[in-house]
Amino acid sequence: MRKVLSFITNRNVILILAVILGLWIGDYAIHLKKHTTYILALVMTFSMTNIRTQSLYPFNKLLFPMLKGALLNYILYAAIMLASARLLISDEELFYGFVIIATTAPGVAIIPFSSILKGDIEYSIKGVLGAFIFTIILTPFVVGYLTGNNEISSSKLFLLMVKTIIIPLALSRILLIGKIRNPVNEVRGKVVDWGFAILIFIAIGVNRAVFFHQSNMLIGISAVLLISHFITGILHENLFNRISKNKAIITSDNLLITVKSSGFAVVTALELFGQKAAIPTAVLPIFVLFYLLYLSFRKGS
Repeated sequence: MRKVLSFITNRNVILILAVILGLWIGDYAIHLKKHTTYILALVMTFSMTNIRTQSLYPFNKLLFPMLKGALLNYILYAAIMLASARLLISDEELFYGFVIIATTAPGVAIIPFSSILKGDIEYSIKGVLGAFIFTIILTPFVVGYLTGNNEISSSKLFLLMVKTIIIPLALSRILLIGKIRNPVNEVRGKVVDWGFAILIFIAIGVNRAVFFHQSNMLIGISAVLLISHFITGILHENLFNRISKNKAIITSDNLLITVKSSGFAVVTALELFGQKAAIPTAVLPIFVLFYLLYLSFRKGS
């Protein structure tokens, strides 16, 4: 019984189950859609307790990994994804979904997987923070510019980021104070896993008809995500394994260049552009999950 319980509460099983349920009983997702912002805020609050304040010292060793994290996770990832999407996606609403993914926050999963895959954890934390800062400052303006959509309010997107990044980051500092830290550490994984699973269920559920009746659309979306994650990650690793001996940094950089926040992308696409733009964000966690599984199995983790 304990093995069964352990299996069904495993992070990867939960996320796969969310995909299956979204396809099976996704009609119920519409009832949860209005709560997506609050679910994401809760998930981000617990996720960011992984970012320890003491990891940000000393300051003289902070700037370079922050800038590199921003370069890899925000600028280089966006360039690869948007170039691929422009070549392979003709539908403008779907392209808007890729704009959201490209400019969204980094996935906080970068930090625990840096530990699992024997990367440099402190370096990863600083890289994630740098990408977060770029996201907060640039995304409200970049999204409007890249979509050419004057109806998208920069202030509305910035407010969404305040609710789902800035306030959760502040609250996460409170959750690390005193005696509350240990209980938070115990439940953090489950809150994050189930919260992301609910968001994935919503994104797939509201678009379930697409998955059954518009397979050609999914082929193009999958091709863009395959390039942005698997091909980019594998090429990056092969290149830098030849020119650098620091395997831990290469591992962390590989995560920084391939892992985005699926939950943030889902909520932002739904809030700004509607259900169709959320289709790429619904497929995103599937590719991120399988890429992380690929890395884990390859490392024997």
